[in-house]
Amino acid sequence: MNKYIYELTLKVRDYECDLQGIVNNANYQHYLEHTRHEFLLSAGVSFADLHTQGIDPVVARITISFKTPLKSGDQFVSKLYLKKEGIKYVFYQDIFRKEDNKIVVKAVVDTVCVVNGRLTQSEVFDKLFAPYLRNDD
Repeated sequence: MNKYIYELTLKVRDYECDLQGIVNNANYQHYLEHTRHEFLLSAGVSFADLHTQGIDPVVARITISFKTPLKSGDQFVSKLYLKKEGIKYVFYQDIFRKEDNKIVVKAVVDTVCVVNGRLTQSEVFDKLFAPYLRNDD
């Protein structure tokens, strides 16, 4: 069984690379965040609309392991799956180089929900994410 519940194909742009000709490490966070936002859209929820309702999912912690660098023009697939741990939603995100399916990045992103300025359990996300949650290891 495929553990991933969502995937997004992207391409490295020239300006995302550093002097060494590889993607600058900070840009991987952008790729990961964009994937989470697109996942929300695919589930029928807009990140911007949530904010206007006073609901803000925020990153509490992120751990990234860099495995293989991407270069300008590389296509890659950003994949994720999701678990709930207490008040946190934990996104497990992996990026693969499309050409050879080599692992590029492995990330764990802990997110929490702030509603009207207060950290809280989110009924919106509990309902939204219920069909996607993984409880196994």
